[in-house]
Amino acid sequence: MKQAIGLIAGNTKLPALLAQNIRAAGHRVVAVGHIGETRKDLKSFVDILHWVQIGELGKIINLLLQEGVKRAIFAGGVAKTHFFSRAKPDLRAIKVLSQLPDRKDDAILRAIAWEIESEGIRVESPAAFLKEAMAPKGCWTERQPTEREKRDLDFGWKIAKKVGRLDVGQSVVVKDQMVLAVEAIEGTNKAIRRGGKLGRGDVVVIKVSKPRQDLRLDLPVIGLSTIHTLKKAGASALAVEAGRTIVVDMKKVIREADRNKLCLMGI
Repeated sequence: MKQAIGLIAGNTKLPALLAQNIRAAGHRVVAVGHIGETRKDLKSFVDILHWVQIGELGKIINLLLQEGVKRAIFAGGVAKTHFFSRAKPDLRAIKVLSQLPDRKDDAILRAIAWEIESEGIRVESPAAFLKEAMAPKGCWTERQPTEREKRDLDFGWKIAKKVGRLDVGQSVVVKDQMVLAVEAIEGTNKAIRRGGKLGRGDVVVIKVSKPRQDLRLDLPVIGLSTIHTLKKAGASALAVEAGRTIVVDMKKVIREADRNKLCLMGI
């Protein structure tokens, strides 16, 4: 009998990719999408799709329990800026948030995972179903990093890890060993655009996993939109953490980077 795996879906194409791989492994996919964030075409890749408003934690748990789900996976983000606009937390979400000492990303995600697991649903990492999408080590593109880019990548890596330790964000934008932008609530793409504007092109972007990050809940992700943002921002290179970053549509990402003479690396 096929096992039902719950997919708590956010934005980007990642939930669809994950759903395809879960089904290919012989499981049913019961997805819960967030209105205004999750792509509507996810319906084509899952067995069941329910919709909730952002913040309806109690409804998510009830839907998973009703469908007999014992394992659940998070995939795709939900913009934290919705906390100040469209979020409609239900009583269960309010209870969880009220017990937190702060509203940092990792603290919120861990608390949500604990609440889900308190109902007997095990929260798992998506990595087991995304092995082919994990960032490899080394340079992936035809263009290798220049000496200046290597210095910036080394400098930026250390900064990104320190910022990650504070649970602020996953990405930094640097040029000539100066920090131009640090990702915060706005997300990676907006941070890249801001850094590119300040650096007037030829900037380098570094995206890492946070040192204390729960890798079940928030693995770094890049995709074609990242490449398009890099190009528009005038960036010349991007380095991500090998083995801890998901690359959606990896072949297309590398092909598009080569077409735009960008350097992509896994460190």
